[in-house]
Amino acid sequence: MEDMKEVRKELTRLRKEIRYHNNRYYNEDNPEISDYAYDQLMLKLKAIETKYPELITKNSPTQVVGGAARRSAGVLVKHDVPMLSLQDVFSKEEIDAFVQDLQSKLDNPEFVVEEKIDGLSMALRYENGELIRAITRGDGIVQGEDVTQNARVIADVVPKLKDKLPYFEIRGEVYMEKAAFDAVNERQEVLGLRPFANPRNCAAGTLRQLDSRITKERRLSLFVFNLQRADGRTFATHTEAYDFMKAQGIKVIHNYQVCHTADEVWQAIENIGESRGDLPYDIDGAVVKLNSLADRETLGATAKVPRWAIAYKYPPEERETVIRRIELSVGRTGRITPTAVFDPVRLCGTTVERATLHNQDFIDALDVRIGDTVFVYKSGEIIPKIRAVVKEKRPEGTVSFEIGDKCPVCGSPAVREEETADIKCQNPNCPAQLENRLIHFVSRTAMDIKGFGEANIRTLIENGYLHTIADLYHLAEYRDELVEQGLIGKEKNTDKLLQAVEGSKSNDPYRLLTGLGISGIGAAAARSLMRHFGSIDALAAAKEEEILTVPDMGEISARAIVRYFRDENARAILADLRKSGVNFFGEKAAPAAEEGPLKGKTFVITGTLPTLSRTDCAKLIEQNGGRVTGSVSKKTDYLVAGEKAGSKLTKAETLGIPVIGEDDLKQLIQG
Repeated sequence: MEDMKEVRKELTRLRKEIRYHNNRYYNEDNPEISDYAYDQLMLKLKAIETKYPELITKNSPTQVVGGAARRSAGVLVKHDVPMLSLQDVFSKEEIDAFVQDLQSKLDNPEFVVEEKIDGLSMALRYENGELIRAITRGDGIVQGEDVTQNARVIADVVPKLKDKLPYFEIRGEVYMEKAAFDAVNERQEVLGLRPFANPRNCAAGTLRQLDSRITKERRLSLFVFNLQRADGRTFATHTEAYDFMKAQGIKVIHNYQVCHTADEVWQAIENIGESRGDLPYDIDGAVVKLNSLADRETLGATAKVPRWAIAYKYPPEERETVIRRIELSVGRTGRITPTAVFDPVRLCGTTVERATLHNQDFIDALDVRIGDTVFVYKSGEIIPKIRAVVKEKRPEGTVSFEIGDKCPVCGSPAVREEETADIKCQNPNCPAQLENRLIHFVSRTAMDIKGFGEANIRTLIENGYLHTIADLYHLAEYRDELVEQGLIGKEKNTDKLLQAVEGSKSNDPYRLLTGLGISGIGAAAARSLMRHFGSIDALAAAKEEEILTVPDMGEISARAIVRYFRDENARAILADLRKSGVNFFGEKAAPAAEEGPLKGKTFVITGTLPTLSRTDCAKLIEQNGGRVTGSVSKKTDYLVAGEKAGSKLTKAETLGIPVIGEDDLKQLIQG
């Protein structure tokens, strides 16, 4: 007999993980895992809930539609007809069972099989033939976001119908064709902006843009795949509704097929799968739905999915390609990373030709060689990865690849660190390390020196002006030389950049600490450390035990901090920075009150509060005996949330942690 405590624990873990990925996919348009990996999580959850139906909860991910309507994108609109999701299946046996089940309940049912476009759902409402509203799915049941202005600039959206029905609502999928997506990413690169991960993310983000000019520029497309409601005309079947829509100029799903048997349905699914790579847009499956609208009414729906339709999900997309070379790069910590460069292939809407090989252990495990044919896929449908080598296609004469014991940039010894797979260059003055350290130092999350790009850093290193991060603050001494040589632009641009460097001297010291690039110390950890110690000097003098008293600070990070400040090269750089006038001192947080109404309670703060800054809010909590940490965990007692609260709010809701506002906090203090 299974331990019910462990079953409940696994249910809690799965639901928490799925809610997190729902938020990343539906609300942030930025998924971390592939559809396939997400589907596997859902299958595990469904299997447990099927076995223990008494443990099903109303808010389980299996019982609700995945998304939520976001106020930031526009006005919220109530759904006239729910925009439900579909039940996913992954095998021929499940398709056969679905068809046979409906055949047992209905009289000679017809099925329509059509492509499942990978995009964002949108409903269009027409009154007397005029488009009056466009709405995203949102939560699928109650409300979605009004995106009418953006919908009007999509070429496939018909503004007026030929037949002016009193009310006509249809549902479609907004997507980007591959060519349009490539054009958007080319423009992103020209502008120096981050490219989009895939067409679905780009389409979803674009539809929610507040500026319809951007939406028009990005050339979104639309396929309509369902009649939601029609007043003034009756339709007997789904395909009859399609014929009417086509007569109105509405673009409906291409290449749909009417089937009568399970074998016909499966053949149609296979046909769509075989054409998948030749389509100008991405699909992630095939949909099987009843043709008769009356039969659909008879079967109805669960709280989440209709009983008359199902979605078959194809296995993860992967391609064969040939590795032409393996490049080695050196990061700011000296770590040497191998990258495979292969013949370009198209995956999940983008062309890829590079994938990391991680380290020597990974290379050895797969036995990857230059000239090998390999299977490439996208992890999370975003990051290209190599799954396996096709050994039978290996050409003669290939040899095992070794990273070697020399740095590929400076030629210094490269040594494998104990108990890790990392091989690192041992030269602290390696040009590659210096370049990456400087890029990190000037970045937005560190010292935020605007305008200081990678090209400028590379040029200044090559011309001997930069040897350490401290040399940035000596550039003004060479101002005339820099202008004369035009290394970082003409006089105006050079002065602008030097002013940005000078201005960064007064930054909060947490930015400097972040910029030093100590292993494991990002911006959040640096803030906590500076709030505790008040200055870089105080932190440099601290022992490991004292550092461990800072909230969320672990032994590995504490050890890295102590090691860094004991290093002679680091101490010399810090002395140079101090001499140049870079700020080392911040406002040390006042010690938390030992007594008070918040004694023993742990708080996390997120979002923009009505009257208090986050710093002032933290002080208020600590003055009244409470403790403030930077991340939500099971130990958190309250999340204080303001406007634009992000992932911390989602995590708190998932863990069942009380969420309060600024006024609630003040009431707690007042008892």
